[in-house]
Amino acid sequence: MKSQTLLVITLLVVFSCTAKAQISVSVNLGSPPPWGPAGYPTARYYYLPDILSYYDVQSATFIYYGNGRWHRKASLPGRYRNYDLYDGYKVVLTGYQGETPYENFREHKKKYEIGYREDSQKTIGERPGEVNSRFKGDNKGEDKKKGHDDNGIKH
Repeated sequence: MKSQTLLVITLLVVFSCTAKAQISVSVNLGSPPPWGPAGYPTARYYYLPDILSYYDVQSATFIYYGNGRWHRKASLPGRYRNYDLYDGYKVVLTGYQGETPYENFREHKKKYEIGYREDSQKTIGERPGEVNSRFKGDNKGEDKKKGHDDNGIKH
């Protein structure tokens, strides 16, 4: 009888230690993209105010609205093909822990309007190539070289 009681107690201790170890395992499986903002290695979501979209670091997917619903895809839709992720501002959503950051979309859209910039933002990695604008023009940067901005206005 004593040996059975000792066995049961031992098994309880082993299972409780195993359960605690499993609970402490990190949930953030994804790595931040090279265009992500530096200094937030454990952030799960970025809000991209210029394109009214989100990025989920854990699943490496963009979350954007279209055709009446939110989509999760590995790439942005064609309407954003000229958007420069390195230059676009990323709002790091540090306080949100759920699966649907867009449940706060109205608040995010109001607080972080298109063109929102808080401070200058350094990316984790280097930009490939020579793209310098948020939206690449069809002229492949010729206006930039001539002293024009993205709207063709000379400065």
